[in-house]
Amino acid sequence: MSSATPARPLLQRISPLLGLLPFLRTYRRRAWLALLALTVAAVSTLVLPMAFRVLIDQGFSSRNAGHINQYFLMLFGVAVVLALATAGRFYLVSWLGERVTADVRSAVYRHVISMSPQYFETTQTGEVLSRLTTDTTLVQTVIGTSLSMGLRNVLLMLGGLVMLAMTSPSLTGYILVTLLLVVLPIVLFGRRVRALSKSSQDRIADSSAMAGEVLNAIPTVQAFNQQAAEASRFVGSVELSFATALARIRARSLLTVAVIMLIFGAIVFVLWLGAQQVLAGQMSGGLLAQFILYAVVTAGAIGAVAEVWGDVQRAAGATERLMELLQLASPVTEPAQPHALPTAGRLRLQQVSFAYPSRPEQPSLSQIDLELAPGEHVALVGPSGAGKSTLFQLLLRFYDPQQGQISLGGIDIRQLALADLRQHIGVVLQDSVIFGSSALENIRYGRPDASDEEVYAAARAAAAHDFIQALPQGYATYLGERGVRLSGGQRQRIAIARAILKNPPILLLDEATSALDAESEQLVQEALERAAANRTTLVIAHRLATVKEADRIVVLEGGRIVAQGRHEELLHSSPLYARLAALQFAAGSAGA
Repeated sequence: MSSATPARPLLQRISPLLGLLPFLRTYRRRAWLALLALTVAAVSTLVLPMAFRVLIDQGFSSRNAGHINQYFLMLFGVAVVLALATAGRFYLVSWLGERVTADVRSAVYRHVISMSPQYFETTQTGEVLSRLTTDTTLVQTVIGTSLSMGLRNVLLMLGGLVMLAMTSPSLTGYILVTLLLVVLPIVLFGRRVRALSKSSQDRIADSSAMAGEVLNAIPTVQAFNQQAAEASRFVGSVELSFATALARIRARSLLTVAVIMLIFGAIVFVLWLGAQQVLAGQMSGGLLAQFILYAVVTAGAIGAVAEVWGDVQRAAGATERLMELLQLASPVTEPAQPHALPTAGRLRLQQVSFAYPSRPEQPSLSQIDLELAPGEHVALVGPSGAGKSTLFQLLLRFYDPQQGQISLGGIDIRQLALADLRQHIGVVLQDSVIFGSSALENIRYGRPDASDEEVYAAARAAAAHDFIQALPQGYATYLGERGVRLSGGQRQRIAIARAILKNPPILLLDEATSALDAESEQLVQEALERAAANRTTLVIAHRLATVKEADRIVVLEGGRIVAQGRHEELLHSSPLYARLAALQFAAGSAGA
């Protein structure tokens, strides 16, 4: 019973690697070929000492001098088999490592981008990027290199021990005693190496998250002269990562020195005993040479296993992090049997209440009842934090309400496929998102199968065609990361063109004209009015021009609807709306 105790933590330490089996099964044929090549290479290595013994004991004797050429050819033949098998093993396991890593990386990325925005409330994107890069690189190392080396050396170690016992049982007994001393540092330091490896990866993820956050806010950082402070903060994070990595390296170094000293100390001692037996005539020179070679092979294999064990444990920690990410379920789930999307119908919110999971004690919406008829144009008005943008997030099912129901054409949107629902809705956000590609591809993002002419038409409708044509390469111009080569108004018009190209039955406009100058605002407002014709449109507005054209205005405060009606009606019936009109719409009134 006592012998089984250490096996359990050993398996637990590498058990996360079992999560890679589904990825390996796809390439099981190559995996079996790699295992075959690995076995042939190990067997060839174990045959070499026997060939040397035959060469020394028989090839160098006078009575067998005529056969010495055959002995050398036999030795070379074994070396050729070893070379071919080793090359085949290297190619196959390297291919598997690269292929499985690519599959894992793709699976993780595909899973992450399907997660609800709720996940990113508490998870930094830098941490996810670290898992996609650093962690998957460790997986590639263990599959493409360490795992095959480990298996090969385990075979050599076991085979070497068997051959040592067959060559000289007495000398092998001395070696086995010393091997027990080698197991102890592996067990002691192995667990510490794994813990330090996981901690090291966490620190790297923290650094990546910090760098990503700052790089995405460079203008703000420089405007407030915080470059030195941010650089110092990042250096502190990097130094913490270095200190953690140094502790891991120190533990592995101690493990390596202990193993090498014990192994080779044992070998030197046992070889001294063997030399005494040769001098006493109890063992031939060839047999001692065979024993020496097997001892070297076995010692090298044990040392390699100890070295690879650290890599395997690091990869186990990385795999554990990746599998944790893959096993996370999005809070917003697809229905098991989605309903068909209604071609048209009323959008209705019934007793909807919602609080963000990161701050459950602060309700963002409370008991919302709202109904939009097909083609109706409704404006949402209210102070900051009233719940206007939250309402958009619920309509797109980025989150699900804790209470109440949102329905489209009488069907709860939780019973619709997410892709169908979101295809039904076009959105233009206040903070327009521009991707690092061309103007053409940014607009075509709204409908990837659209022709160039349809993209141009959408750009004209959004008053974006002229400024795009004036760019250095026109529609093929690279816009830079997050559209840094465009002005705020130009980015907004690209986003509006994208929504117009999508041509959805429902439009959600979050301050769609907030970043435009007066001339562009008028052009875009006309374009939006054309796009909104015969569509259900919900717009968050702070400008009088937007509010006055709405069929209905909904006033929100503290997550509740406090008033509804037309502009003129609300000026008299809603004190909050009258105050907002006096303050927030002042600029719009002046320009109207």
